[in-house]
Amino acid sequence: MFTTILNKVTLVSILLLASINLLAQDAVQSVVAEKGDGILSLLRKQGINPYDSYDQFVSLNAENLRDSVHLYAGRTYKLPVEKAIEKPSAQEKVVVETKSIKGISYEIFGEKYAEIVSQSTRLKGNVYYLISGHGGPDPGAMTTYAGKAISEDEYAYDVTLRLARELLSHSATVYIIVRDPDDGIRDERILEMDRDEVVYPNEPIPLNQVERLKQRVDAVNALYKENKGKYQRLIVTHVDSRSKGQNIDVFFYHHEDSKNGKKLAESIHKTFESKYKKYQPNRTYSGTFEDRTSLYLVRKTHPAMTFIEIGNITNEKDQRRILDPDNRQALAKWISEGVLLDYEN
Repeated sequence: MFTTILNKVTLVSILLLASINLLAQDAVQSVVAEKGDGILSLLRKQGINPYDSYDQFVSLNAENLRDSVHLYAGRTYKLPVEKAIEKPSAQEKVVVETKSIKGISYEIFGEKYAEIVSQSTRLKGNVYYLISGHGGPDPGAMTTYAGKAISEDEYAYDVTLRLARELLSHSATVYIIVRDPDDGIRDERILEMDRDEVVYPNEPIPLNQVERLKQRVDAVNALYKENKGKYQRLIVTHVDSRSKGQNIDVFFYHHEDSKNGKKLAESIHKTFESKYKKYQPNRTYSGTFEDRTSLYLVRKTHPAMTFIEIGNITNEKDQRRILDPDNRQALAKWISEGVLLDYEN
């Protein structure tokens, strides 16, 4: 009888321990968002790689997000099933080759984002040139937010850096044509303005607008010649500045005579359409891809290319897309997925 009681006690203990373990597992699967949390910061706090798990998080919590990307403080969110971030081994780190960004270390992304863990080799051997709009003496479109001046060039540059990081994680060779020596990827809403951007390899940006554009064209075309025979693409990122009342979606332009440029623009456009259908099913995506050979960079550069307008910085609705760091990361990730679709198709 004593043995029977002992066995029952043991069985109850095992069941209790199992219940506690299950409760513990359930507790890890969800978290309450605090004021100021974004998707990236929330995942990071939980030890989850925010870049690998971003889409899964959005999919799990689609009904509990504002505009499909914003958290509500005080609400509970499901967490993706993923291991905590581990420090990568030497073999897992992406090794910076001199030719990858021609003499620029990954410090260009800032201390927080300097280290890149390889996701795949899907773009190995491919060369991508990235140009963010304006910079140096030309801030591009300007407006104010929360009483502070903000400018187009800072936000286009931040999205471009995030895109570069995504492409590098898939083993691409990336040239960042417009670069800032001390502005890495930033997670603030208001990005402080400066005028110290340079153009590859390390040239000051001219004051004259035509000279500025020609400088970028010359840099890309010279590199294109150096990399002759390789798969090469150019992506230009701008922030639009139409009237304040005009809310726009992401638009893509290409050269009218470039089949590959059209295919690149179309692939990224298709990716954005599918993302909107998945994450914002009640909202129609009105962005288009079309030829705009009248644009200097579209007309003069040699690689197949797409010119992207990511929103209107003077429009209040578009500002939510541009100023939120989670949105900027989503833009970069979706563009990179379109790039992968373009190459693999």
